[in-house]
Amino acid sequence: MKKIILIFSLVLFFSTVFSQVPSVMIKDIKGKSVNTKSITQNNGKPVLICFWATWCKPCIKEFNAINDEYDDWVDETGVKVIAISIDDARSSNSVGAFVNARGWEFPVYLDPNGDFKRAMNVGDIPHTFLLDKNGKVVWQHTSYLEGDEAKTFEMIKKVAKGQAIK
Repeated sequence: MKKIILIFSLVLFFSTVFSQVPSVMIKDIKGKSVNTKSITQNNGKPVLICFWATWCKPCIKEFNAINDEYDDWVDETGVKVIAISIDDARSSNSVGAFVNARGWEFPVYLDPNGDFKRAMNVGDIPHTFLLDKNGKVVWQHTSYLEGDEAKTFEMIKKVAKGQAIK
């Protein structure tokens, strides 16, 4: 039984890592529907997709840390950071004001029904995915501790240089 669980876990893990981002309809913070395939395009540069919610304290700390470094990250690697709010339909109306109050510079999208979250096998948040130049998931990270953004940036730099992630 343990072998079956291990095999299933590995299959589930590798079905997300090294796979393409699924095509799911979500909304921008103004309510316009967009396809996840279109927003994850970045002209051969890395893309960082971060799932979060307004009630998630570690998510807010992570985004504040990323925002502090965002301009340098973009200048050095061309990375595109995309935040995906998993706040439900009741609280998703306040996400725009929440983001604006914090001055986050990266685009924020809404996944109020959790369709994109489910498609990406996201359980706990914050959950971050790094896409390579071909749009394939090459690295992911869950949770946040102060300083994790440095590790994330190291991964982004490797992907931007075309290096394999180990």
